[in-house]
Amino acid sequence: MKWLTSLLTSSIGRKLIMALTGLFLCSFLVIHLIGNLQLLVDDGGVAFNDYAYFMTHFLPIKIVSYGLYAGIILHSIMGIALWLQNRKKKGVGYKGGKAQGSWASKNMGLLGTLILAFIFIHMGDFWFKMKFTDTLKMVSSEALGHDVKDLYKRVSIAFENPLIVIAYVIGQLVLAFHLWHGFASGFVTLGINNKKYTPIIETIGRVFAIVVPVGFVIIPILHYLGISF
Repeated sequence: MKWLTSLLTSSIGRKLIMALTGLFLCSFLVIHLIGNLQLLVDDGGVAFNDYAYFMTHFLPIKIVSYGLYAGIILHSIMGIALWLQNRKKKGVGYKGGKAQGSWASKNMGLLGTLILAFIFIHMGDFWFKMKFTDTLKMVSSEALGHDVKDLYKRVSIAFENPLIVIAYVIGQLVLAFHLWHGFASGFVTLGINNKKYTPIIETIGRVFAIVVPVGFVIIPILHYLGISF
């Protein structure tokens, strides 16, 4: 078990865990965004409710979700540990790659902590209420052939509140800064760092850091404005 202890306590091991869990969470963001786009479908929430039921009841997805929860926890713990370690040694945050001097690279600990707080609030308001409470109304699903919880109604009520919409936008802005440095930095940690591939990875990372948060942001904004497709 010494290798595990070394992995969890050494700087290299922590960075490796950060990179692997971070890139895994990036893939989840894409899937989550595709699912959330169902909120803009003009069908009274049918598509989104069916999607939400599928994501919480399909066994392979449920198994992956446990990996997701573990990934979030590990990524957060390792990130905070690295941030504190680097702050103590150099007075700066977690760094890696060409973006070392950027504001985002020097404040990854702060950005990660804010994102973690956003996740807890977000999951408490939606995921927890769907999974562990009976506060959501049951509605019929023609596609599934039985009733499902009306998560769409809960989200709809939330996104009618301008303060929640603003908070959501701020949360995605923080995510964008985190991804701006973190995406490329993860590949650097994994050893993919050369003149040929690094510029491509950095470009992909910056596009990802803009497109994904913007995709999440337009959902509450359009929902608040009553625009659907």
